Amino acid sequence: MQKKFNIRKGDTVLVLSGEYKGQQGKVLEMHIKDEKALVEGINLVSKHTKPNAKNPQGGIIKKEAPIHVSNLMLVDPATGKPTRVGKKRTEAGKLVRYSKKTGEVIK
Repeated sequence: MQKKFNIRKGDTVLVLSGEYKGQQGKVLEMHIKDEKALVEGINLVSKHTKPNAKNPQGGIIKKEAPIHVSNLMLVDPATGKPTRVGKKRTEAGKLVRYSKKTGEVIK
């Protein structure tokens, strides 16, 4: 069975702990199996590369590394502040995410 998370690809999140605490970024991809997310501009690591067709010089490049979802909190698109997420059914029977602070549906 696949795990369900409150955070999805494309969401803006706030980092709760670690070196990047307090910074916000957009989720680029989710790694459901590892319970991690790749966030734009967060958890940057140096990767040493050999010269290749794409990068003929080679050298060191900075790229994002996955961060555990427990260290992330969704930022409410309406207010721009971090919020906890709940799930509820609409009249049509569809399950949607909503902000616990404002009560508004997310996406």
